[in-house]
Amino acid sequence: MKNTFVFNTLVTVFAFFTLSFTTPTDTTTYEVDTEASEVIWKGYKVTGSHEGTIAVKSGNLEFTEGQLTGGSFEMDMTSITCTDLEGEWADKLVGHLSSDDFFGVKNFPTATFVITNVVSRGQEGDYKVVGDLTIKESTNSLKLQAMVVEGEDGEITVTTDATVDRSEYNVKYGSGSFFDGLGDKTIYDEFDLNIKLVANQN
Repeated sequence: MKNTFVFNTLVTVFAFFTLSFTTPTDTTTYEVDTEASEVIWKGYKVTGSHEGTIAVKSGNLEFTEGQLTGGSFEMDMTSITCTDLEGEWADKLVGHLSSDDFFGVKNFPTATFVITNVVSRGQEGDYKVVGDLTIKESTNSLKLQAMVVEGEDGEITVTTDATVDRSEYNVKYGSGSFFDGLGDKTIYDEFDLNIKLVANQN
């Protein structure tokens, strides 16, 4: 009887200290507002550059105790536009980017980025973000520096710039990494993405 009393007492004390020093995490999920969010792309070639937009199809961001900790978003590759050309020339470029020479949007209509790790850079809202970017059938790790700003209405805005190497995603057309003698027809492997995600609490 005495041993049972001692055992029960120890269990109670252990439970008390466990509860006292264990703080439950408060994680909040924000849904990305696809209408307010945007992705601007810019690609480069020997003779110049082109740019345009890609629509954000869906996404969410996770915050734990006010700090960004996770999330993902999806880009609608069928929505690619060109904003530095007009008319027939813009349509021709968009058609080429949508074809199998580049992003093959008929078979691969979306591209996704999934956060795998987040580290604060020491200033409020300033983060180093690591995630997996999937384009076509290829997935590679991508490192970003992201800024998070909270509006007065609780709306969250995340902005970041990314440089993507298309050769890692089997996008070969006009690439000096795959073809020799392209000269001034070379299209550089790296292209830029300027990303803005606007999100609201579920």
